[in-house]
Amino acid sequence: MRRVVDLLLHLPRRWEDRGRVVGVAEALAGPPGPVLVRGVLSSISARHVRRRLHLTDAVLDDGAGRLAVRWFNQRWIADRLRPGAEVVAAGVLGLGPGGRRQLVNPELVATDDPGSVEAIVPVYPPLGPLAGKRLRRVMRAACAALEGLTDPLPAPVRAELALPGLAAALEALHRPPAAPSADERAAAVAGLGAGSSPAHRRFAFDELLAMASVTAADRARRRGQRAAPIAPSPAYRRAAATLFGFALTAAQRRAVDEILADLGQPTPMARLLQGDVGSGKTAVAILALLAAVSGGRQAALMAPTELLAEQLHRSVAGALEPLGHRVGLLTGSLGAAEAKALRGAVASGEIGVLVGTHALFQDRVRYADLGLVVIDEQHRFGVAQRRSLLGKGTSPHLLVMTATPIPRSLALTVYGDLDLTIVDELPPGRLPVRTEVRDPSARERILAFLRSEVASGGQGFVVCPVIDPSPAIEAVSLAEHERTLRAALPGVAIGLLHGRLDRSERDAVAERFRRGELGVILATTVVEVGVDVPAASVMIVEGADRFGLSQLHQLRGRVGRGTRPSWCILVTGDEPSEAARRRLEVLVKSSDGFEIAEADLRHRGPGELTGLRQWGLSGLRFADLGRDADLIRHARDVARRLAAEGELDGVRRALLELYPIGEGWSGG
Repeated sequence: MRRVVDLLLHLPRRWEDRGRVVGVAEALAGPPGPVLVRGVLSSISARHVRRRLHLTDAVLDDGAGRLAVRWFNQRWIADRLRPGAEVVAAGVLGLGPGGRRQLVNPELVATDDPGSVEAIVPVYPPLGPLAGKRLRRVMRAACAALEGLTDPLPAPVRAELALPGLAAALEALHRPPAAPSADERAAAVAGLGAGSSPAHRRFAFDELLAMASVTAADRARRRGQRAAPIAPSPAYRRAAATLFGFALTAAQRRAVDEILADLGQPTPMARLLQGDVGSGKTAVAILALLAAVSGGRQAALMAPTELLAEQLHRSVAGALEPLGHRVGLLTGSLGAAEAKALRGAVASGEIGVLVGTHALFQDRVRYADLGLVVIDEQHRFGVAQRRSLLGKGTSPHLLVMTATPIPRSLALTVYGDLDLTIVDELPPGRLPVRTEVRDPSARERILAFLRSEVASGGQGFVVCPVIDPSPAIEAVSLAEHERTLRAALPGVAIGLLHGRLDRSERDAVAERFRRGELGVILATTVVEVGVDVPAASVMIVEGADRFGLSQLHQLRGRVGRGTRPSWCILVTGDEPSEAARRRLEVLVKSSDGFEIAEADLRHRGPGELTGLRQWGLSGLRFADLGRDADLIRHARDVARRLAAEGELDGVRRALLELYPIGEGWSGG
């Protein structure tokens, strides 16, 4: 809190209706919740329970009933309480020790001061030591600054969306009406509820426009840059037609056409390629890489993990090296001499495509002529990392891929600077994966089923949330489950795959699984993307209620890639909540990644979904990406219009001053 406006943006969480005072007996007979009770104070005592807990207890008595009152860690209050004083206590009625009703942390109003009992009172989240009446007093003083506030939102935008001005919105929430109407009293009782008023929508829109303005500025900046168009060689079309040995789907062909059209422009491409599990995005990316190198340029393909980088290198090299294009792999685990030689080959242009992790944008890596940057699983990288890699070339074209379907509201927010291509068609012949939710008591039957699948030629994954047991996490660990698996699957070859293995060990395990030498892989979520084994027919996820739906959908996508019927079995923890079970049932009913991602957004919020914390989305104070889809669209459209009119920079700076929405955004 550096400025008065920071304080004013600390909004009340609800209003409290203090227009009706009840007696103790009526309060005791009523439901739990906020209440105003009149009575006489008696039996006042204070005690220190333990180092950080101090209790002050009293009784409120009106002759018809007695109500226990308790204050937590408010040492000063005992000095202000006078036995025998008649007061009105405003607090929350709940259950205390022994299940008896008690009033918790109430404010006290002396009845000899009737004017101090306000009709509607704003209730704020505490600010450090400031809370209750003291905080309201501070906020009332801060409201004197409302008249001097500059509104960052242009008046035509406010009028277009029927949003109040900044000062009016703050006034509406901080200064409840002195003589409330019936509707205003009902709103106070129901609680303000984020998004329930024009004022709340104003703050949500401001926050979303702040983010949209950053991506719109990025978009405008890239559109203003010049890029060398990439024209694939005449042999490109012939090579592309026979590269994979199978026909592309209509969605893949459409995606390739859009990318080729972008590459041929004198402005740098900025496109997001999004699709469901198994929709064939990697094939589209390989054709984009081939277009770049056949046109005489270099390309870089960045992945978030070494395992995925290795798998992508295998796919890209297998497709392009027979055509005479050398493909390199650069990761952090590469030996010093080998890495130096590789960097030299990249700098000389000998290597046409470089695949790797974040090592691709290290200072020592120099490209001869970087024309295309492809980033896989972009949501796992920050904005700065993306820009660092783009800075390796002169306005290179950018293709961002994600194998995790993202709700459209998130795509518009996070990737607002990119054009969107969706691969919304699965290759023919893909079989649906049957999904079931089971509790740990079914584990013996589940492993017996896995044993029978392996015996009949199938293969399986077993995924655990953690590698080692931990007292801080109640979850089945890989180390513990290995003993269970080996006992339940005698004679079955089991391989371990997790992030602590070095590259050679990971490669060996993955290759043995591909060749069918291993019947089961016991792994962490490192197998979430990139593992493509047609014979794999069973995915068992332990502690499934600990994972997001989108991540579970990704894990499920590791099976069902061949001709065998396939299963995904989600094993919950010992005592999953009813909400967790309902959430997992979404996967049982749906195989649509976009529908699942929308459900994940509703249940878990954007910070959990697909690892988007680094974008600042989990720190939104006013906007809700699940609820405010209409405002997200408006924010994007307004930001682009302001950019076209030359007004975006001023609005963006003013908004980011008011709403510090996260490092990844404010760095824009």
